[in-house]
Amino acid sequence: MRTKPHALLVMNRSSFEAHFDQSRLRRLTELVSLDDPCWTDELDTPEAHARLAHAEVLITSWGAPALTRARLAAAPRLKAVLHCAGSVRGLVNQEVWSRGIRVTSAADANAVPVAEYTLAAIIFAGKKAPFLAADERQAYGGWGSVTGYGDLSNFERTVGLVGFSRIGRRVAELLRVLRGTTVLVADPYADPEEVARAGARLVDLDDLLPQVHVLSVHAPELAETRHLLGPAQLRRLPDFATVINTARGSLIDSEALAAECASGRLFAILDVTDPEPLPEDSPLRQVAHVMITPHIAGSLGTEIGRLTDHVLDELERWASRRPLLAEITEENWAIGLSA
Repeated sequence: MRTKPHALLVMNRSSFEAHFDQSRLRRLTELVSLDDPCWTDELDTPEAHARLAHAEVLITSWGAPALTRARLAAAPRLKAVLHCAGSVRGLVNQEVWSRGIRVTSAADANAVPVAEYTLAAIIFAGKKAPFLAADERQAYGGWGSVTGYGDLSNFERTVGLVGFSRIGRRVAELLRVLRGTTVLVADPYADPEEVARAGARLVDLDDLLPQVHVLSVHAPELAETRHLLGPAQLRRLPDFATVINTARGSLIDSEALAAECASGRLFAILDVTDPEPLPEDSPLRQVAHVMITPHIAGSLGTEIGRLTDHVLDELERWASRRPLLAEITEENWAIGLSA
């Protein structure tokens, strides 16, 4: 009988409690052997080094320290890192792959609620619902009297997606529920045929911007994508367009966006900001044409169980030497596709 691999859960207490109810913990113990306690949120003490010394698998999530060279040196038997959350960008580095350690992430599972949130935001943007609800200065005279918000419609609209990531692809597919919607995608790495299969069309960013009624951002956070949407790009958007960001706040120039929204020309729905959270005196907080939510698009509550199930499925595949379905390679990590 094959010996079960030894695993260590690396995450903070709240993450452990959110991921592992009794049934999921029972399934975990069927697949691997665990210490007691089975989780830790630090890797630098002598006790942690003793646990790392015989760990073959790390199951990580929010609150896990970065796997630095020194920490990896304390884990000579480590063969796999299975991440129960989205991006592994702050967790792993090239040293992991140079040692032949396999890496997977639950980013595919985490993309589900983000794409659902984005679809809802796009539909609300079509009717300008968040902004009409927040704008107490407007005296409404009943149905059909609203002015200054553009065409309040979700029919025959054009939606632009910046980034054909896991989430961008799902959003494109979900947008099929809005009949008559044209979906454009700007992504230098995307395959035009894959974009077409999702019901969208691949174009350059400069061509996309003037055509869209809603612009939704799904690009990775890299040095070259900082302020991808700056003053020049935002000026190219049509009047009354809505910008939605569920990716990373640094992708948009906050000051430029605040200025465009304060002018009444653009609207914004932001689940992420730069910095996060925004200072109390941020111009974005003062503008009625901006809706801000506190980074809630990703997995929360019972949605976290979907991430756990995803990783347990990957663990089962890894333990039985079957192909992994959500492996992160050094190549796709380098261009931000692990996000």
